[in-house]
Order: sequence, then structure tokens, then C-alpha cells
Amino acid sequence: MPAAPTHLLYLHGFRSSPKSFKARRLQAWLQAHRPQVHWWCPQLPPSPAAAMALLERGIRDWPRNQMAVAGSSLGGFYATAIAERHGCPAVLLNPAVDPARDLAPHVGELSSFHDPAERFVFEPAYIDELRALRFHGLSHPQRLLAIIAKGDEVLDWREMSARYAGAHIHLIDGSDHGLSDFDDHLPRLLHFLGLDSAGA
Repeated sequence: MPAAPTHLLYLHGFRSSPKSFKARRLQAWLQAHRPQVHWWCPQLPPSPAAAMALLERGIRDWPRNQMAVAGSSLGGFYATAIAERHGCPAVLLNPAVDPARDLAPHVGELSSFHDPAERFVFEPAYIDELRALRFHGLSHPQRLLAIIAKGDEVLDWREMSARYAGAHIHLIDGSDHGLSDFDDHLPRLLHFLGLDSAGA
């Protein structure tokens, strides 16, 4: 793996936010142990095209050889797209494989997980935007770590494992889609990115 990243992007999942447990846990660890790492976990808009445009603007001036990205579920799909575009390491947490298929039934008005009073509309056009982001094959699978739970109640672990064949895969017996046992797997994420020994 290349040197530990100086910039880390975290992408939350569908209907989630920067208040995600995993995002807050990782951010807290970095603040305590690697405060020099530039952390960015934006609130992603419902539109996939708008989300990717936001991310491209935000990382435009980041050093390509010193950045990494992590993402959960739909954020894992976006993180893979960013890694493919920019050649950076990525950690995928129960990553969505075919979100256009899986999110089609969710078109309409929805609420945010972390603030049920916050409503948004998931437009039919967003399914086409997800299809436009699809990629076939991984150009540098060795740069990717996929942390996949067999107990995921939303996504099929077999499909995730097949999608990331050739990448580093950490397969968890049990757990769940949100990785409620994330603390058990955080050391693996940090080690893969070289952050556990950075500056040590």
C-alpha cells in the first residue's frame, strides 16, 4: 500500500448523514490519534449526479497520491467510483453493488434516518443517474478493501463478494448492514490505510 493518506473522504449511505455511527467513530479516532489527517464527510444530496459533482469539487485540490476514501452501502458504491476515477485506496463497508436496481422501489418522498422530520424526494431520474455511474470490473482491485457482513439484512454478501473479487475482502460471520460491531473492524480499516502506524 502507498503511504498513509493525508486526506480521507467518508461517504455515508442512502438516507443516512454525517451523523452515521461509523462516520462519527472514525472521525473521533482520527481526531484523537491522527489530527493531521484532513477529514471530510459531506451530507450527500439525493441526486447521484449532484452527489458526485459535489465530491469532485470537494477533492479537486487533494493530493491524488495521499488521499483515500471510505464508504458504506450506497456510499461504498460512490467510493468505488471515486477510487476508480482517481486511483486512490478505498475501504467499502457492505457496499451497494447495483443501487439502481435496489433503490428503484424507494422512489418517492422519504425521511432521513438521523432526523425523521427531514424529508426529501428520491426522484425517478435518480435511478438513471445511478445507472450512468455503473462500472464494469475494477482497474486496481488491490487498492480496495471490502468489509462484508454475511448477516447483512439489506444486501447479499455473496453478490458483494463477487463484485469485489480480487480486492482484499474481510468477510464477517454475522453482523448486520449497519455494521453495529464496527469497533471490531475499525483496526482492520486503519491498518489497510496505514493509519494505525502513521507517524508512530
